[in-house]
Amino acid sequence: MDGASANPADAAQPIPAQAGIGLRAPHHREFIARRPDIPWVEVHSENFFADGGRQMEVLDAVRRDYGISLHGVGLSIGSTDGLDAEHLRRLQRLVKRTQPALVSEHLSWSSVDGVYSNDLLPMPHTTEALLHFSAQVGQVQDFLQRQILIENVSSYLRFPEDSMSEWQFITELAQRSGCGILLDVNNVYVSARNHGFDADAFITAIPVVLIQEIHLAGHTVVSDEGRELLIDTHDAPVCDPVWDLYQRTIARTGPLPTLIEWDSKLPTLDRLIAEARRADTVAGVSHARVA
Repeated sequence: MDGASANPADAAQPIPAQAGIGLRAPHHREFIARRPDIPWVEVHSENFFADGGRQMEVLDAVRRDYGISLHGVGLSIGSTDGLDAEHLRRLQRLVKRTQPALVSEHLSWSSVDGVYSNDLLPMPHTTEALLHFSAQVGQVQDFLQRQILIENVSSYLRFPEDSMSEWQFITELAQRSGCGILLDVNNVYVSARNHGFDADAFITAIPVVLIQEIHLAGHTVVSDEGRELLIDTHDAPVCDPVWDLYQRTIARTGPLPTLIEWDSKLPTLDRLIAEARRADTVAGVSHARVA
């Protein structure tokens, strides 16, 4: 295969309203050998931008039996630099090759004047930023010829210029651009604790029809100048308050594709699968893989 496209008859599997896991490099060999009984996996898009090599061989093997979600971390949609044409071209090539069920990015920016930050920086919640981000998402979707999902990010500061809440911003974004929402329940909890708003109010304010996927992850609690600060680190199990918030979310939305995110201090593959099983139990769905 030349890396440009996939055979339509060899399309990736669909993603059901069940829990999947993030597939990271340390688990590649074991995952392919064991073929665990889960329905889908998420990979970070940028890790598969190369023309070929072992990474693409793994993804080609996995996509034949599992649903695939491509989750981007580097497109910097909110930047005023404009979209990176080469990044978009590589993403388009990967989408054509893997035919993923879901493609997602973040409600954030990471670059200014060509200088990149290794972080997902929050957007100001203003009308000007909303119009800019909506236009950028429209360009991405037009280029890819498909809908994408946008994920809410954790935040640790607010902009004095904010004229709306984050839930108002992301809802209006989805309605204007036609994108879907990837609701990260852990990020809602982290931001709610950091800024003192009601996490349930965030979730109940978003129209259910816009939410197409959920993320669950662990976070870290630190002390910042004498106050508690939650940091979205993806290096620990999902905590009980986030599980409780997830349960209340699912009670409202019904079961949705739910991802267990664990990106550093990786546990065993069995531990990840156990977290996915717990998500299925909370949502009241079967964990059987779609064959």
